Amino acid sequence: MTGIESPLPEHERTVTGEALQGALVDLIELSLIAKQAHWNIIGPRFRSIHFQLDDVVATARSYADTVAERAAAIGVPPDGRATTVADTAGMVAPKEGWVQDYDAIELMTRCLADAASRMRARIDLTDKTDLVSQDVLLGLTAKLEKHYWMFQAEQQNQSL
Repeated sequence: MTGIESPLPEHERTVTGEALQGALVDLIELSLIAKQAHWNIIGPRFRSIHFQLDDVVATARSYADTVAERAAAIGVPPDGRATTVADTAGMVAPKEGWVQDYDAIELMTRCLADAASRMRARIDLTDKTDLVSQDVLLGLTAKLEKHYWMFQAEQQNQSL
C-alpha cells in the first residue's frame, strides 16, 4: 500500500499538512511542558495551578489526536515521534527541578501565547487550502487562548 489518498489537490494538501504537523508538534510539546511543571510545582498556589496544568494537558492531548487524525485523513502521515518533536520544538523549555508556582505561571503564559500565535498563523495558511482543517485549528486556538487568559489572570495576582 502506498498510503492514504488525499481529497485535496497536492499543493493544498502540502500546505495543510505542514500546518497540521506544526500544530501536532506544538501540542505534544505543550503537553510535556505542562506535565513537567505539574509534577514539579511548589508554592502557596500549588493545588490550583497543579489542576490548571492538567487542564492544559487534557486540551493538548485531545487536540493532538484530532490534529493527527485530520492529517491522516488528508493523506499526510502525522509524525509525533520524540525525535521529531525535539528537533522541531519551538517553546521555552521548563527548568530542571522544582518550579515555583509563579515561575510555572510565567512559563505557561509564555508557552500558551507562543502556541496560540502559531495556531493563528496556521489558521491564515489554511484559509485557502482546507476549511475543514482550518475549523479544527479554530476550535483548538479558542481553547488555547482560554488557557492563556486564565494563566494571565493568575499572573496578575502576583503584582497585587
